[in-house]
Amino acid sequence: MVGVSKNSAIWQEVDEASADQRIDNYLLRVLKGVPKSHVYRIVRSGEVRVNSRRVGVTYRLNLGDRVRIPPIRVAAPQVPTDRALPRPRSFPRTIFEDEWLLAIDKPAGLAVHGGSGISRGVVELLRHFEQRPFLELVHRLDKETSGVLLLAKKRIALTRMHALLRSGGVEKRYLVLVRGRWRNAKQRVRLPLHKFVTAAGERRVSVQEGGQSSDSLFTLVQRLHSFSLLQAELRTGRTHQIRVHLAHLGYPIAGDDKYGDFELNRALARSGLRRMFLHASRLEFEHPMTGTRMDLAAPLPSELRRYLEELQTSVAAQSSASNG
Repeated sequence: MVGVSKNSAIWQEVDEASADQRIDNYLLRVLKGVPKSHVYRIVRSGEVRVNSRRVGVTYRLNLGDRVRIPPIRVAAPQVPTDRALPRPRSFPRTIFEDEWLLAIDKPAGLAVHGGSGISRGVVELLRHFEQRPFLELVHRLDKETSGVLLLAKKRIALTRMHALLRSGGVEKRYLVLVRGRWRNAKQRVRLPLHKFVTAAGERRVSVQEGGQSSDSLFTLVQRLHSFSLLQAELRTGRTHQIRVHLAHLGYPIAGDDKYGDFELNRALARSGLRRMFLHASRLEFEHPMTGTRMDLAAPLPSELRRYLEELQTSVAAQSSASNG
């Protein structure tokens, strides 16, 4: 990583972590704090060279390429210390790891990335505490959602996984508890989603004509009094897709503090459910490097499992009383 530059240019050799990355994105990562417009200018002016040749901003780096970076004044990076970045009590559990991919069981309440007032996220924690040279998100989970989260340890694995996602080669399944008695055994929901920012600066999504196409498949698992346990399968990966689809249909997710029933959420908190009941339970795909069929699963967290068991016990007791 480049800190404050010297008066002469430096040369860096492209390693596995940077291979197949565009030169503009590589420079934006290496030259943290330099405006994007300046990065584009030094590439187009020829001040940046690859193997002593001029390249365009869309050039993709190859393993072993030598990149010339001209002298640029860059603020020295602030390296977090263990005191500044304490290890959280609920550190993500590893589900699967090889030389290409890392799958973790993300706890609820932990953002995938720092930013927007969040000092640290999953990626920053793993990079810091486990000293990983390259780690990038393959997909995202909301801060309030727990479960399977996949990260790439090498650039080529990241690009191939993104291609799999675009082609529909990744099956993402969630368990979700909603208010209301779900009617159909299976129901496919295709509604356009529009992203906007509220006056308070919060990112929100609504169903709106002209929005991004989105596709969810919901399967009824169990009816529990005035609740329903569903399996949700994402055919597209839009922001807040499951939450907005269900709320729009009149089945808000238990504990959802953005799109849910706020009075219900307060009652649920008093009875022991203090988070959103949305869990990324399973991820299935063909490994982009080995071709092995991957089936990655994360069990329900204890707080969700306990609440579900209480509901199931209550339903069983009511059924026994009515049959007695």
